[in-house]
Amino acid sequence: MSKLFTVSPSPHIYSNGSISKLMYGVVLALAPAFCFSIWYFGISALIVTCISVISCVAFEFLIQKYLLKTQVRVSDGSAIVTGILLAFNLPSSIPWWMIVVGSLFSIGIGKMVYGGLGNNPFNPALAGRVFLLISFPVQMTNWPVPVQSRGHVFDAVTGATPLGIIKEGLLNGQSMQQITANIPDNAHLFIGNIGGSLGEVSALALLLGFAWMLYRRIITWHIPVFMVATIFVFTGILWLIDPMKNASPLFHILSGGVFLGAIFMATDLVTSPMAKTGMVIYAIGIGLITVLIRVFGAYPEGVSFAILIMNAFVPLINKYIKPARFGKEVKNG
Repeated sequence: MSKLFTVSPSPHIYSNGSISKLMYGVVLALAPAFCFSIWYFGISALIVTCISVISCVAFEFLIQKYLLKTQVRVSDGSAIVTGILLAFNLPSSIPWWMIVVGSLFSIGIGKMVYGGLGNNPFNPALAGRVFLLISFPVQMTNWPVPVQSRGHVFDAVTGATPLGIIKEGLLNGQSMQQITANIPDNAHLFIGNIGGSLGEVSALALLLGFAWMLYRRIITWHIPVFMVATIFVFTGILWLIDPMKNASPLFHILSGGVFLGAIFMATDLVTSPMAKTGMVIYAIGIGLITVLIRVFGAYPEGVSFAILIMNAFVPLINKYIKPARFGKEVKNG
């Protein structure tokens, strides 16, 4: 009798590493953004992140051990990554019990209901974030704004994000020139001294994490670069057509969750395409949907919804755009 080979679900990676090394590499890449969030929002950022991580790990353990009755694999680090990314999509002022509810949805509905890591079609952290946004819109859009004194954060007040300020100003008939007087400049957007969720406030910190993951070959550059470039190009076209009603492309890529989504969530190995051509199509789709929601929709941000929508198209992309079969000769030139 011939031997039976069991093929595990994706992600399939040709390396000497392991899922644990991969996940803990992502955790290290998230460390700069985590430090920036504590610097700007204080102890509340640490509390939100700890509750989210502990809840995600606990729910995955309980579901694997008592509901699915499978081998417990919480030590692989995937639940920790989900917990951090969920926290990074939340305001620091959110009540603790909402974090627990969001963690349960992320792990239970977004991940384990499909069979666990490798089987989930949607990014679990984003699924939890959107669930909380729909269920508790007031608390999920109550964004703390960092308040500093002598370089140290001592308190935080709430206010709208830069994207929210622009959306509200345009609805009130203000010109872009009038609105920009009430929002941070590009330098502040890049460093992160702005209101928003924990993980989206510093493009600089996220880019440091991006450099680390490229160095460790955890991800490739295709999805982040093409997603950001798509948003830049199409918002740039709109800005050139009517700069009085459209924000600059640099503002669009530095504000909101563009870098957080492009680097850490759109690149999820389970929910993104396998082939590089597929990655490009996937990234361009996310960028286009983000621009459509931001510019023409009622909601000022669109990255989370755009990634989840394109997650649904990944099986179709993988069906028609496949990487070269192992062992197939590749012609040069």
